[in-house]
Amino acid sequence: MRIRWHGHACFEIENELLVVTDPHDGKSIGIKPPQVTGDVILVSHDHFDHNASRLVMGSNSELVEEPGKHRFGDLEIEGFPTYHDEQDGDIRGENIIYKFTTNGVTFCHLGDLGHIPDKEILDELTGIDFLFIPVGGTFTIGNKKAAELVEMIKPKVAIPMHFKTAGLSLNLQRVTQFLSHFDEEMTHKVGVELDFIHDDLPSGTEIWLFSI
Repeated sequence: MRIRWHGHACFEIENELLVVTDPHDGKSIGIKPPQVTGDVILVSHDHFDHNASRLVMGSNSELVEEPGKHRFGDLEIEGFPTYHDEQDGDIRGENIIYKFTTNGVTFCHLGDLGHIPDKEILDELTGIDFLFIPVGGTFTIGNKKAAELVEMIKPKVAIPMHFKTAGLSLNLQRVTQFLSHFDEEMTHKVGVELDFIHDDLPSGTEIWLFSI
């Protein structure tokens, strides 16, 4: 299986199908646009830096932008309704957490989550392998709550996203502030792309830091 980061909250996860999460258009936020065509595109909310699905869709692509259960071949997806802020969406609207499983590996993409989810949703996320979590604050949970959420969910791998990178025009915190909440040996730098098999996953939680 393969994970590749296209910056911000946009990842591609490839097994039999290629999943793209929260595509941005690049130029609107000061970084390169994603160069990929997805079989399934997941959009957590309708904001310009997460909803550029037109750039990554092919003629047979499937677009998922609503909560609920979806299935495409081996790929099982469940979307959970949450909020983009701590005021039940009154400030920035709604957000969808996507949990999806392929080839026995379970991923969770939190989108622009702005609060700690309720216990019912957290229970659904128990036992996941990969957690894509926003850590840059301003528009989402900040570094401290992100670290608390990692401790609550206990994924095998936490992948920080939605933080300040070179060229990014959004006012976000840097990833170092999130990493400071964990022991240094927990963090592993993996570059822009990673190929892995299930046996590569750790027994306890690690942080895999992608770069662009």
